Parts: sequence; structure tokens; C-alpha cells
Amino acid sequence: MPSTARIGAFLREAYTFTRFSTSSANSLIYNPKVLPRNRTRGKNPANEQRPYGSDRIAGRPRRASRVALRQQSRRERYRRERLRNIVVTLLIALLPYPALAQKSTPPVPAQVAQEVRDYRMDNEDRIIRELSEFLSIPNIASDTPNIQKNAAHLVEMLEARGIETHLLPISGRGPVVFGKLITPEAKRTVTFYAHYDGQPVDPAAWTDGKPFEPVLRNAAIEAGGKRIPFPENSAQHRAVYNDDWRLYARSSSDDKSPIVALLAALDALRAKKIPLSVNLKVIFEGEEEAGSGSLRRTLELHKNLLGADLLITADGPVHQSGRPLVFFGNRGDVGIDVTVYGAVRALHSGHYGNWAPNPATEVSQLLASMKDADGRVLIEGYYDDVAPLGEAEKKALAEMPDNDADLQRELGIAKPEGGGKKLVELIMQPSLNIRGLRSAYVGEQAQNVVPEKAEASLEARLVTGEDPKKKFEQITAFIEKQGFFVIDQEPTMEERRAHARIAKVIYEGGYRASRTPMDLPMSKTIVDVVRAAAGNNTVVMPSTGGSVPMYIFEDLGLLWVGVPIVNYDNHQHSSDENLRLGQFWRGMEIYAAILAELNW
Repeated sequence: MPSTARIGAFLREAYTFTRFSTSSANSLIYNPKVLPRNRTRGKNPANEQRPYGSDRIAGRPRRASRVALRQQSRRERYRRERLRNIVVTLLIALLPYPALAQKSTPPVPAQVAQEVRDYRMDNEDRIIRELSEFLSIPNIASDTPNIQKNAAHLVEMLEARGIETHLLPISGRGPVVFGKLITPEAKRTVTFYAHYDGQPVDPAAWTDGKPFEPVLRNAAIEAGGKRIPFPENSAQHRAVYNDDWRLYARSSSDDKSPIVALLAALDALRAKKIPLSVNLKVIFEGEEEAGSGSLRRTLELHKNLLGADLLITADGPVHQSGRPLVFFGNRGDVGIDVTVYGAVRALHSGHYGNWAPNPATEVSQLLASMKDADGRVLIEGYYDDVAPLGEAEKKALAEMPDNDADLQRELGIAKPEGGGKKLVELIMQPSLNIRGLRSAYVGEQAQNVVPEKAEASLEARLVTGEDPKKKFEQITAFIEKQGFFVIDQEPTMEERRAHARIAKVIYEGGYRASRTPMDLPMSKTIVDVVRAAAGNNTVVMPSTGGSVPMYIFEDLGLLWVGVPIVNYDNHQHSSDENLRLGQFWRGMEIYAAILAELNW
């Protein structure tokens, strides 16, 4: 991991933007500058480095001397230099933005991608330092102090690019970070959505033990990747990062890297004087991994900010083949907790075994009865409300790569579920998954007892047409049909004595699926732009298997499309989450092409 000095040095690099008006529109000019060390907002500590030419020494009174006279002379020269720079800036500012920024002929997406690649190769160290610093801030949604730090850091990152930024507050959580950047003459507005919170972490499960200290490896851990130092960067030797290197940290892929890729794409376009073709807005959420419980209400309160022609979600990985991906839908999600009860306390298995009901056995039998041998859910009505795919969606599915055999080899699966159907077909259907089981103890802590209870955590993934509450009711009704007395709180002694089988079933919330039609002019245009920038082998999917609350934006009248950039084998939601740098670099190019070329 880079030293604190190296990471902290990034904040001393910033951009100053000068707004100016012409008869046609407002524009932006930016120039890099170096800020003083130990930068503190609203303060100037005694030990802070003073501005050039200051006649004040920290901790000492002012006194007239030759030194003071020399300093006064320096100040005069400094003021003259600043005045000259201001005059030059104002002269430049009199030019309209297109004349300043636009090439003689607008570049095509492939040319934009090449220009961004050239910029990136000269700035890899700065980009990785910005990402590493962002990753170093813990970002669990329930960790309010740190999630607020993430939001404040995001504001600095956005404002450094001249993006007008607003924090949309959420009590006890990280705010929604909203930003906008207006482009003169742009006819369309595109909003990028991502989240800056991450999944909870168990440091002991991480190879390097510290999920919020970014680590660089020369390959994936599964491929024998070794930990390596971050390359040194200097005027004599530019730091170079190999495409196959991996950056390990929580949210390195989900979702902090897409945020940095978007901002780095903006930097590249400005450096190469390529104008944006669209107005840009961003919505960065701080509680997506906790279910986005406040997102809808927060956005509805600020609906006046949200007007756009398209929303692009950066969440999720590329296709499992490693090819770029554009997707038009995602599944919904329902969380369910099921607890089955035995005796009021754990019992000695020798004294009470074969007599006392074992809740671990009962919950196992219950769960096993929910599916057949091929994994098809046996709950009544489970597939009844699935909305059929349109012709464009069916065509896209037929054209998708068949990489199931490769995935089986990679993941060590001899026979998948699904009765012979392909993965891409199966994720167009609702699913039911056991995401965790708990009862008594295992391993070195194992005890010879009949457990007093057993708990299962379930999730149901929904497709278009299905209602989360109805899905929960279907599952609950099935549990009742298996002979369980279903409750939503701890059982009383009277209930225990009256019912042989008791299950506490808790609805943990959920949301429905969402899908944008693939045959819209906007849909076709964004596919064309991504393919032109990243290659004709870009995969186009009607829907991914994952869940993101895009239905909220759909209800607010926004069409949306997914353009993820991170590697599919990123350990998303698990330990050793990572980012393959080659995917990150290509993501910069794709996002830059969208910003520069998207128009319909």
C-alpha cells in the first residue's frame, strides 16, 4: 500500500476553475495548482506552510527588517505575476467554450477512447492514488461517522472538477451526493448512478487482514498473485501499472472504482480538449448495500434536481467472459429470515437425542422441500407472474456468448442446476437462495447437544412482473403447508406447548425488478457508442442477475441502462474484493466515449 505521505499528497493536487459568461453560455476553464500542505478548511494553523511572500513567521511578532523588505519585494513580483495570469485567463475566457475545447472535427468513440488511453498512460499514478485514498475510508453504511467522511471526500472530488454539488441528507446514514455539470448547447442530460458504501467486512477472512488498506498484487490471489509495492513515480521515471495487476480493498470494484473512472474520464476529456456532448449529473448513494431504504424518499424530496433523458448505473461487473457489457434490466430482491424452534434450551444429545425434536433437522427438511433436484422452485405460483420477454430481448439472449462450460471449469462445478438450461436463460427467472444457516456450533466449538433453534437466511430474486410482498406471502404459505405454525416474533411458552412445529418468518424488505425496453432509439445509441469505443464483442443483456433499486428511477420517470466496468471475478460482497486494472482503464475509455459522443 502507498505510504500515508504518498496517498495524502493527492489532496495537495487540485483544480481551480474560472467561470465566465459569454452571450451564449457559461463555461469552465481549469488549471492544476498545488495547495499548501496541512490544508485545513477555514483555518490557518500556526505550523501550516505560509503562502509565498508572507511577511509573518508563525509564533513570532512582526518586525521591520531587511528580510521584511525583501519579502515585500517578492510580494510585489508575485502580485504582478498573478495579474498577468488573470489577464491571460480573461483573454482566453472571451473565447466561447466550443472554440476552446473542440477539435477541428468531432472525434468518433474509438478516437475518444484512444485519446483517453494516451492521457491515462501519462497519469496512471495520480489516478490510482486518488482511488487508493478513497478506498482507505471505511464505508459500511451503518458506520455513520465514516460514511459521512466518504460523502465529504466525494464532494471534494466533484468540486475539484467544477461539478456543482449538493448533499441530500439522510438521518443516520450517508447523504445522497448529487452533482451536475452543464454543457453549452447540449440537448441531452445523462445521470450516472453509483453507490459509495460497501458490504460489511470480516478482516480475518481477508488474505491481507485489512480491507480498508489497499493492496496491489501482480495477479489474482487464486492465480498465485503476489503482493507488490505501488510503483514509484517521478519526473525521471513514470509509474506504469500492468493491466493484469489487482487492487485489493473493500469497494475496489463495488462501487468506488466506477466513480473514480468517471471523474478520471472527465479529466482526460478536458486535457485533450474534447467537449462533452451531454449535460452530466451524478447520484452517488451511501446505503445501497443496506437496502436503499431512504433513497426513494430522498429523491422524491429533491425531484426538481433529477430531470434527465437517461440514467446510467455503473453498479455490477462486466460479463463473465470478460467482455464489456451493456444491460437493460436487473432483478428485484426480497430478504427473508426463518427460525425454527425446538426445546427452550439446548439439550444433552445423549440424554435427549431421538426424543427431543431437532430444529436443525427440521429447517434442513423444510428448505430441501422448496426445490426439486434441478433447482426449480416447488412453491405454488412461484413463476406465475413473470412478464414475458419481447422480441428484442429474445434476440439479445440468443446472441449472448455461451460460456457456461468455461464457468464450470473455473468454479469447479461438475453439474449446474437448471435442468440443462443456460445461465443467461435462468437469470431471466425468479430464484430462491439459502444465503446462510446457523444452529449451535461446528468445528472446534462443536458440542454434543440438540440445538434449541435453527435459523436460515433466504433471498428471492424477482424478475419483471413480480411483487416483493406477494413473493414473501407465497413462501410463507408454503412453510405453513409443511405443518409449521408461522409467527413473526419469539414464540411464547403457550405456543411452544400447543404447536409441534413453529417457524418465525420475518420479511426483511425488498423491491421489484426493473427493465428498460431495448428497442428505444436511446437504447440502440448507447449500445453503438460502447461498441465503437470498446469493441464489437460488447455483450448486450436484457437483464443481469443482480439487484439494484433501479425501480426507484423508473418510478421517477427516468429511463436507465447499465454500463458496468469492473472484472466479473472481483469477489463482490465477499472477502478479498478486487479490481483488475485493465478493466478499470477500459472503463475510463467507455465512460469518456459516452460523455463525448452520446446523442440521439
